[in-house]
Amino acid sequence: MFPASRYSIQAQRCIRALKTVQAEHAPPQHYTWRRNCSSAVMPRITSHYTIFPRDKDPRWEGVEMERFADEADVVIVGGGPAGLSAAIRLKQLAKEQEKELRVCLVEKASQIGAHTLSGACLEPSALNELFPDWKERGAPLNTPVTEDLFSILTEKYRIPVPMLPGLPMNNHGNYIVRLGHFVHWLGEQAEELGVEIYPGYAAAEVLFHEDGSVKGIATNDVGIAKDGSPKDVFERGMELHAKVTLFGEGCHGHLAKQLYRQFNLRENCEPQTYAIGLKELWVIDEKKWRPGRVEHSVGWPLNRNTYGGSFLYHLNEGEPLVALGFVVGLDYTNPYLSPFREFQRWKHHPFVAKTLEGGDRIAYGARALNEGGYQCLPKVTFPGGMLIGCSPGFMNVPKIKGTHTAMKSGMLAAEAIFPKVTAEDPASKTAGLHIPEYEDNLKKSWIWKELYAVRNIRPSFHNYFGLYGGMVYTGVFYWILRGKEPWTLKHAGLDSAQLKPAKECTPIEYPKPDGKLSFDLLSSVALSGTNHEGDQPPHLTLKDDSIPVANNLAIYDGPEQRFCPAGVYEYVPLETGEGMRLQINAQNCVHCKTCDIKDPSQNINWVVPEGSGGPAYNGL
Repeated sequence: MFPASRYSIQAQRCIRALKTVQAEHAPPQHYTWRRNCSSAVMPRITSHYTIFPRDKDPRWEGVEMERFADEADVVIVGGGPAGLSAAIRLKQLAKEQEKELRVCLVEKASQIGAHTLSGACLEPSALNELFPDWKERGAPLNTPVTEDLFSILTEKYRIPVPMLPGLPMNNHGNYIVRLGHFVHWLGEQAEELGVEIYPGYAAAEVLFHEDGSVKGIATNDVGIAKDGSPKDVFERGMELHAKVTLFGEGCHGHLAKQLYRQFNLRENCEPQTYAIGLKELWVIDEKKWRPGRVEHSVGWPLNRNTYGGSFLYHLNEGEPLVALGFVVGLDYTNPYLSPFREFQRWKHHPFVAKTLEGGDRIAYGARALNEGGYQCLPKVTFPGGMLIGCSPGFMNVPKIKGTHTAMKSGMLAAEAIFPKVTAEDPASKTAGLHIPEYEDNLKKSWIWKELYAVRNIRPSFHNYFGLYGGMVYTGVFYWILRGKEPWTLKHAGLDSAQLKPAKECTPIEYPKPDGKLSFDLLSSVALSGTNHEGDQPPHLTLKDDSIPVANNLAIYDGPEQRFCPAGVYEYVPLETGEGMRLQINAQNCVHCKTCDIKDPSQNINWVVPEGSGGPAYNGL
């Protein structure tokens, strides 16, 4: 049995709330970096314990490191569509069969939905299965799609493309939603069923039994100063143990990365490929408002060999709101490309500008998304745990939708788990239950059929004609054969390996923002509500502090300055005036994970900051 908890999680929360966090800024530490027979004193960037272990740091001698533990039947990491759907389905089954089942869900955001960002055009298939009476329950699906437009943009013109029935982007029967509000509603349904939800608790560590199976998770420690030393208010995180732990962290979860390595889950699949999605919410002139209209485009301002596109959705939320965004595949090659500035430039296209002129921007955010599809799906079960939702990558890229598949994966996981965790003898060879039935059920479900059918659309863009070759492939092979072609195309490989050296590329000259349609980066981040405790170690950790200048700046002209959508990374002159150094503004981070994915040196490792830190999205 697991050790008993000395305090409940609720008590822990109260204790933490009563403590005053003191901001004691220590002087920066320095080390010497040598290159080309010259030396320069570089400030130490990384102070996180995952890089500099505390057992080797004399400042931590004598600090109490015991963690309290609690036990549940199932622990779920991540309060998104997948995690909440799994929790709900588990409690539904427990209620139907009159079984006692404790389900705990931890979420790093301060409240459910605060870190959720998506377009979003929701296909309600999984929701219909989970709650057939969702309308009566007041689900915030207020805007059925009434009009579907697709365009190829040139610099000044729009070429309309017919949206034929059967094409993956056809949105008949779907709803435009503010996904953060929908997720918040799912959280309310889960709590009504008895799920214990703990927002503001970031899962920082995977725990293992002696036999190697997953035991549960530990939440992050609090009260650590920026230089990595313990504050007077230091407090260890808490352990949550379970028979099965579900990991639904979303795209490129930091715990999932550990699990891939620990259990070799990616042995038989291609490397995942990603995109970054940037989004804004606007209040526009009511005369231009068309509730239910969905607009998508490809083409300008991206060239034919850079995968990406845009969306503009007219919401029906009681005021003339539009959600608009821009997606750029992270397999792009030019290190001078800035996804944020491409997004700002796109808004000046005549077809887009006419909708936004005279309006007000009220929100901004960004998030990475999986684009690999069928070819990149890892093994999703392992002793003691499972991967669900966008963590393994169930997004249907041609549809530009992943909420319905994420929800369904969570429901399938719950249905596989329930008979095992409630059985008197689960017949497991490991302490943490291994439930391969989940993966078997996935392969029999409509998720697998859907992803298999569109498996070749995204990689078909890797051809001389780029965008246009991919569109021809989609029109001929998908629309006619519905994905039944007897071959499977491959992706280009790791996104981090796709950048060309700066000397081989042409710098991109972006226009200055006009403050009406386009805006600068920092004023945009301000609209995300992002905030982190300033006196804590940067959660954007570097395996080697010298690599950014020696490699990224020297070869690629510092691409992290441009691919980050929040101004976290910048190169600034050394205090001596000799050379440059990387400065990490961790407080700006919107938790998009792009840096961890696209860094050409694979030197950046994103870890969780103190719980509740990050963006505070309101219905993005």
